[in-house]
Amino acid sequence: MVFVLATDRTPLDPTTLHRADQLLNRGRASVFRKYPFTIILHDRTAAESITHPHRVKLDPGSKTTGIAVVAEATGQVVFGAELTHRGQAIRDALRSRRASRRSRRQRTTRYRQPRFLNRRRPAGWLAPSLQHRVDTTLTWITRLRRSIPLTTISMELVRFDTQLMENAEISGVAYQQGTLAGYEVREYLLEKWGRRCVYCGASNTPLQVEHIVPRARGGSDRVANLTLACEPCNTRKGTQTAIEFGHPDVQAQARRPLKDATAVNTTRWAMYQRLVATGLPVEVGTGGRTKYNRTRLGLAKAHWHDAACVGASTPEYLDTRWVRPLLITATGHGSRQMCRMDRYGFPRTGPKGTRVVKGFKTGDMVRAVVTTSTKQGVYRGRVAVRASGWFNITTSTRTIQGIHARFCRHLHRADGYTYPEGVASSHP
Repeated sequence: MVFVLATDRTPLDPTTLHRADQLLNRGRASVFRKYPFTIILHDRTAAESITHPHRVKLDPGSKTTGIAVVAEATGQVVFGAELTHRGQAIRDALRSRRASRRSRRQRTTRYRQPRFLNRRRPAGWLAPSLQHRVDTTLTWITRLRRSIPLTTISMELVRFDTQLMENAEISGVAYQQGTLAGYEVREYLLEKWGRRCVYCGASNTPLQVEHIVPRARGGSDRVANLTLACEPCNTRKGTQTAIEFGHPDVQAQARRPLKDATAVNTTRWAMYQRLVATGLPVEVGTGGRTKYNRTRLGLAKAHWHDAACVGASTPEYLDTRWVRPLLITATGHGSRQMCRMDRYGFPRTGPKGTRVVKGFKTGDMVRAVVTTSTKQGVYRGRVAVRASGWFNITTSTRTIQGIHARFCRHLHRADGYTYPEGVASSHP
């Protein structure tokens, strides 16, 4: 689906690619943005149009967040995306800076003393690698609000309903042993044990929920006593404990919490508070319900599919036929470091040059039509600017050096993200 804006840039209902091509070819619209593909109408205002409510749904993750926009009235998924975060890169950069500072301090060379005593962390502070996940997700929610008439937000707030798993008497034993609770427990176990048999390591095979200490030996049904095993291992184990079966490590790992899940849940709570601050109604759901909805609808495992299935508002039918998910990778806006350092922490390059040359900036997507010299042809890719005006263009297959700025035309300005070629609309 293609996003549509009125002449005053008010978001209208998305349309099909075929209809967008007709509007563009007839001169009734122009391309407003490449990623996600958006057109702006020349002959229609918001007052002359009728819009319908849409719901944006989020499946936050440690590395990738799924995003989906669903039309409330029809259940049609009009947009899907998978946002890959750069939290690991941020953490590695901070560690590198810390190592460089430590090296300078130990060599007693020029070094600014730390200022830890005059700084205070604000309430709700998150580490930069975690805060990045919240900020990038909110950035795309803001962008979608400018392109689609969004009325509601749904997000997966917690991965597992641990209270339901541990306390069966919240709403009765029947509810705790019901269909949804079964998905909560199984999804938790799949995450904790790496989606493989804990005894033989088999993956991509049906797994059974198994008691570490069998019930016949006094074991309980608590989640801490459950693990996953393939059918042959479960049969051979019989009424032995995991230690007697020769796997004391399973018993030890069962007592360890999911540290990664805890970190992600911390990020999700911060994101929930930011979403509430937008003023839109926010619906929350659990990972168990998400998987239940996805299985019920027969959708393949994908981040944007999970996002579309978040919450109790998921309709009985979701139309995903026209969706080609946009793959988004966060790359940042460059480094504030003025020059590169060698292994000893000393400058090895000169200071940074001009960031903008003849209206172009490194990272912009351009289309270059070269009409002279030996580099004649049409090139499309990301540009690396040079102060001389002769740029390098990196396409999907190679890098072409020495393309002058007069041959280049903007397709999409650098915004801190990359988009694999061919994922967005195929319109030029």
